[in-house]
Amino acid sequence: MRITEVRDLTVPLVGGVANAVVSFADHTVSLVALVSDQRRQGRPVIGFGFNSIGRFGQSGILRERLFPRLLAADPDSLLAPGGEGFDAAAVAAAVMRNEKPGGHGDRAGAVAAVELAVWDLNAKLAGEPACRTIARRFGRRAPHADVAVYAAGGYYYPDDSTARLGDELRGYAARGFEAFKIKIGGAPLDVDLDRIDAALDVAGDGSALAVDANGRFDEDQALRYAEALEGYGLRWYEEPGDPLDFDLNRSIAKTYRGAVATGENLFSAADARNLVRYGGMRPGLDVLQMDPGLSYGITEYGRMLSVLEQAGFHRGQCLPHGGHLINLHVVAGLGLGGCEAYPGVFQPFGGYSPACRIDGGRVTVPEDPGFGLEQKPELAPFLDRLGET
Repeated sequence: MRITEVRDLTVPLVGGVANAVVSFADHTVSLVALVSDQRRQGRPVIGFGFNSIGRFGQSGILRERLFPRLLAADPDSLLAPGGEGFDAAAVAAAVMRNEKPGGHGDRAGAVAAVELAVWDLNAKLAGEPACRTIARRFGRRAPHADVAVYAAGGYYYPDDSTARLGDELRGYAARGFEAFKIKIGGAPLDVDLDRIDAALDVAGDGSALAVDANGRFDEDQALRYAEALEGYGLRWYEEPGDPLDFDLNRSIAKTYRGAVATGENLFSAADARNLVRYGGMRPGLDVLQMDPGLSYGITEYGRMLSVLEQAGFHRGQCLPHGGHLINLHVVAGLGLGGCEAYPGVFQPFGGYSPACRIDGGRVTVPEDPGFGLEQKPELAPFLDRLGET
């Protein structure tokens, strides 16, 4: 069993939304294909993966560093015990050869795109959804058929209003979502509070609404917002300051009685360890949002979970950033607290396939082999292009 070819494609995100820090108008995603020598119905079995949404593609890192190392590796060293699939950890180690520790950045997303493609490939070889492959690898029981989900939206638009925001969230509610997240920090505090009031008209209760500052604030601003948000009883207050400013995060967690969420911009188990040591995160309350697509893949994410559990956190506090099919399978396979969805933005990757029914705030996990990316209509043309033989 061999990987015979590796390919990538840089895919632009559709739409011009913005949060408090960046516009996503020119953001891209790296889509990766691992072509194997195994065949089904006369075609090679191909594993697909991608780095996460809301960043940039990493074609240079992939083509100049990672792909050559993978193709140069001893093929037998990449196989799982028993030779019935590929070892995702071994593949990640092969593409990381000669890389120094730390300095994660875009490298972490590039490695993740390759590593995630291994899980898709293995699940297709086994003829099962990726969540089952993930659960079995980590010694967990069979995944549930559905998981909790919330709709992430509420971005800032050039022509924006609270009426537009309310209509957006009502559209999500009509699709079966019962919890929501909106952006803050991109407007003055009084405007953001009006936005929260408009969102609560749809959500009905603060426990069904989270807010995300995307690391926008310094400590004084973060504390000012925390004071203003306190009475709403929100689901969580996300990334009030720079994700690596653990002292700021600890200050907010010490002051703000509600849940604080962070982690999507932490890319390794060492980062997670520093967060729980120095960031003031509270077991049983706060939310951890590390994203396998940004942090070297599911293998490293598993190490992060070990760090968190050893520090007294439970995996129900983990809701990965991402809002796409890959992380839906990760949440189901690892028994995490729930997943994000981007039902209206970040196409062709955001949101799920038609096989994913959303009802009562839960989303069904599709039974298609692998991550089921081929079943997402917006994404299928890019997969067809990348998988041409």
